[in-house]
Amino acid sequence: MDHETFALLRETVRRFVEQRLIPAEDQVEREDDIPREIVAEMRELGLFGLSIPEAYGGLGLTMAEEAAIIRELTRASVVFRSLIGTTVGIGSQGIVMDGAEAQKAEWLPKLAAGEAISSFALTEPEAGSDAASLRTVAVKDGDTYRITGTKRFITNASRATVFTLMARTEPDVKGSKGISAFIVPADTPGITLGKPDKKMGQRGAVTCDVIFDDCVVPASSIIGGVPGLGFKTAMKVLDRGRIHIAAVALGMSDRLIDMSVRYAMERKQFGQAISGFQLVQAMLADSKTEALATEALLNAVAAKFDAGENVSLEASSLKYFSTEAVGRIADRAVQIHGGAGYMAEYKVERFYRDVRLFRIYEGTSQIQQIIIARELMRAMQ
Repeated sequence: MDHETFALLRETVRRFVEQRLIPAEDQVEREDDIPREIVAEMRELGLFGLSIPEAYGGLGLTMAEEAAIIRELTRASVVFRSLIGTTVGIGSQGIVMDGAEAQKAEWLPKLAAGEAISSFALTEPEAGSDAASLRTVAVKDGDTYRITGTKRFITNASRATVFTLMARTEPDVKGSKGISAFIVPADTPGITLGKPDKKMGQRGAVTCDVIFDDCVVPASSIIGGVPGLGFKTAMKVLDRGRIHIAAVALGMSDRLIDMSVRYAMERKQFGQAISGFQLVQAMLADSKTEALATEALLNAVAAKFDAGENVSLEASSLKYFSTEAVGRIADRAVQIHGGAGYMAEYKVERFYRDVRLFRIYEGTSQIQQIIIARELMRAMQ
């Protein structure tokens, strides 16, 4: 995207955040849902199609451009981003990277327009970080597959038009090699949803179980048409997803720092604003420094990704650092606000709970540490 057009898009998103999303945060928290009119406005802005090529109706942003827009968007409550996240991520990118042309033509324009919302169905009751151990099975039956299994904590499941589903198609093949990725319309018979999850935070970001009970889909539903490559498809998308999550963490870091500085300059104790106290200044300084470090690392990794280089180590390092950093920034924000930071009306406690999830999804911090260490050791061989 040319510089002027991208600058206009970024400014439009910034105004949308300030004028529409931030004022709606309390309503979303109260109702545990995003207002329909805001969903419609997000469609009109093209936010569902950030990562989808222009040829299919998307904006076709580079990774660096996507990260900049997501950073703007997540200065508002991160639940708004969750609405588009599963579509912008593997919901579209699995098809973009490995899909057959017929699959791209059928689904990508709908996803880009927000007419279809995708949900990624991987996690199970017995498979989370160890995704290769999933038990959902897809049994070949002529030119169809019969899918049975339960998926857990599935974001946007109740909003989904289509699921990107990971299931084991080769029962005799252990580990990841026997897993296939399916495109499964949400209205397919045999799919039922569990009750909505009650979560620590991120109210408005809906999750629940998805149960597949002898759900029949055509063999052509496999992404790319080749069984056994689903895990590889997921891994291809993960580097981009981890960079995306770092941008989410940075956007929320920006918001928390802004809130902390404003409160510190307004709140008075011992006859002066608490911003005048050096220990408060130290907390502000630590938070800003960590945000700047996240920004620098994000820019570097996104540029390397856009250049087509392998960024597995760097993407894991970025996701690990940025999500741990925003947790510390949120904790300092509560501390700077003092008693007010524990009260719901100031929103800081809400964001403190919201960002806690960043260290868990898209690969826990501990999984990132393992990936980083393994990549280091592989480079020495």
